[in-house]
Amino acid sequence: MKKSFIYGVAVEGDNFTDREKETKRLKQDFENGQNVVLISPRRMGKTSLVRKVQSVVDKKKVCVVYIDAYDCRNEYEFYNKFAAALMKQTAGKAEAVMKNIKEFLVRLSPKVGFSPDPNSEVSLSLGITPKNYSPEEILQLPERMAEKMGRHIVVCIDEFQQIGEFQDSLSVQKKMRGIWQLQNNASYCLFGSKKHLLSTLFQNKRMPFYQFGDILFLQPIPTDDWKPFIRHKFEEKGIDIPDELIERICSTVQNQSSYVQQLASNVMLNAGNVVSEQTLEAAIEDLLNQNSLLFLQQLEGLTAYQMNFLKALAHGIHSNFGSKEVLENYDLGSKSNVSRIKSVLKQKELIEELPNGTMFTDPVFELWFSKEWCE
Repeated sequence: MKKSFIYGVAVEGDNFTDREKETKRLKQDFENGQNVVLISPRRMGKTSLVRKVQSVVDKKKVCVVYIDAYDCRNEYEFYNKFAAALMKQTAGKAEAVMKNIKEFLVRLSPKVGFSPDPNSEVSLSLGITPKNYSPEEILQLPERMAEKMGRHIVVCIDEFQQIGEFQDSLSVQKKMRGIWQLQNNASYCLFGSKKHLLSTLFQNKRMPFYQFGDILFLQPIPTDDWKPFIRHKFEEKGIDIPDELIERICSTVQNQSSYVQQLASNVMLNAGNVVSEQTLEAAIEDLLNQNSLLFLQQLEGLTAYQMNFLKALAHGIHSNFGSKEVLENYDLGSKSNVSRIKSVLKQKELIEELPNGTMFTDPVFELWFSKEWCE
């Protein structure tokens, strides 16, 4: 049965809502060969947006290649995934994959798996090592392939912050930037799920990828744009939902895309013919329960000081943590200790600095923490 709301994975088709302005801008960047960096908190729909643009670009001029770097633990694991994606996603059929390999990776004897299902993806193990290919040769592949194809290649790298975890990461980044910035027929869209780490990679003047391309900060989808989408989904099921409860769904999770879809799904599961206040409250409780194990894991290893800082945030304190009153009321230690606390919690993606003060990164975590630790 078709789900009305999709969350936790990239969405497409009827489940992709709004983002018209961002879609238009990213499409123009792809078609104009402009490098792009996407930055936003988790669950804002970065991957869904890239997939959407991938489906609407002029395919006669542009070929979009998508790579997820999440499980790449070192430089050559990345190069293998990078090259494999290029070999497969620029080819229409399995035979064309082999043709790509023979033309662009002649020194390899790859392991290729073909499925009898014509719609199934080809499995490919290239075996790239420092002995057979240098980093520079692999990083030049998009440019070489684009020249041969007569189309521009856009390489989209999800979870790009993993590059920062590699041994001698700075050297790897310098190699990538040095080669990619000189390519005329290939461009790059870099994004990921850890805003703090991505900001360090792209907004720090001392880092190689500083000012690499057009930076797009993905903001939450406004409630007015969510309303028709959510209302239509409920109407399809014959369920009436008042506007004020749609607004509550959005505001409860601060309009974060994945959470909006998850909470709306919970509401639908709890609803009869009409959504009531009680329906929404039950759905919110379900949302907290669904995420509680993950949230407990995020608290593992936190010190008493760090927990106390989160309690201060939950009680509405977002600045002046070094004041005598706040230090004493929440047992945060010294002013210098506050800086160390904030640094650790930022690295763990639990808090972020915004113009209006220090805030929880995750609105549902904030709800859960307030309920479990502050009541």
